[in-house]
Amino acid sequence: MKHRNKLIGAAIITALTLTAVATTAMADTTAHRHTTASEQDQLQALYKAAKAEGGKVTVYIGGDAPGQWNSLSQAFEQQFPDVKPHLVTDLSKYHDARIDNQLATGHLVADATILQTSQDFDRWKKDGDLLKYKPVGWDKVFANAKDKDGYFTGVFYGAFSYLVNNKEIPAKAGDFKGTDLLKPEYKNKLVLTYPNDDDAVLFGYQQIVDKYGWNYLAKLVAQNPKLIRGVPGSAAGVAGGDYLASIAVGGDARPNGTQVFSSTERFNSWTQRGAIFKQAPHKAGAKLFMSWMNSQNTQKNAIATWTWSVRKDVAPPTGLQPLASYKNTDPKAFAKFMSNRSEVERFRSQVELYFGQVKGVDPGDPDGSLGRTPGTF
Repeated sequence: MKHRNKLIGAAIITALTLTAVATTAMADTTAHRHTTASEQDQLQALYKAAKAEGGKVTVYIGGDAPGQWNSLSQAFEQQFPDVKPHLVTDLSKYHDARIDNQLATGHLVADATILQTSQDFDRWKKDGDLLKYKPVGWDKVFANAKDKDGYFTGVFYGAFSYLVNNKEIPAKAGDFKGTDLLKPEYKNKLVLTYPNDDDAVLFGYQQIVDKYGWNYLAKLVAQNPKLIRGVPGSAAGVAGGDYLASIAVGGDARPNGTQVFSSTERFNSWTQRGAIFKQAPHKAGAKLFMSWMNSQNTQKNAIATWTWSVRKDVAPPTGLQPLASYKNTDPKAFAKFMSNRSEVERFRSQVELYFGQVKGVDPGDPDGSLGRTPGTF
């Protein structure tokens, strides 16, 4: 799995670098080429400002494993060698606490952040903590993936559903459903990310409980699943063939598994939001990074290789239809769920009765080295 991720990361870096060079050198012979070159021109102007500011940017980005976003950092630095990016990866629920504490103590380290905790962005906007900034390509971003006033903009759509061993998928993949996992062959063969540890996973379980009731969870636990922290571990368990399925997660399950979107059940899709802080130490660097993330080049070659882009002019990955064509998901539903914290915590507490308290180290910071202010230059 690690080797495969390195290969994917290297491919992304190469694609981004070659495309950036090509678009910069293009003659303005067609309207499409002129638009692409214009974005590159805007990025170059932002690059100049970021260099003048000191050439640094720190981004707190949600993820489950150290170095998960190294390919982005490396590709950014190859295109803008005089700006040093520091992408700090950890679970979103820990990053938002760090940011809140830094704001409260007057020692803000994060220039920008990209997280799944959508309720934080609404609160930070209301409290006046976010910089109003519309990144390059903002007008091409779907309306449900951005703040209408420009205080935050999505960088990709996430989607969590079932990961299933290829041999267990019906002839028509959409016919797969949650009750299939209660069959005898799945006994001791399920690997599940603690739903009470990750709100995006938790929302997937709420959709399941809404359909099948609480007794479904009792039957699921009776299957003796392996419980772990972090989504990548579930994907790896299915990919390696040790387990037959996982629930309400995502990731690369190859060669042994595939992500399945049931046609009879709802699945969770959401916008991973990004924003710049008004008190950011490196505002110019943050503007460059967020604009680079939303540029057509990056969305096409670093985002749409594995998930849906937030841009209207970037096609989905091979094998996926446009997200809007899936009628059993709503990218706005997760943000609505996240906004009602009392209901989230009430549901989490009940889920914990079935799965128990979360055990294990933070997968994003396994050695506990990040602390309160990671990324300090």
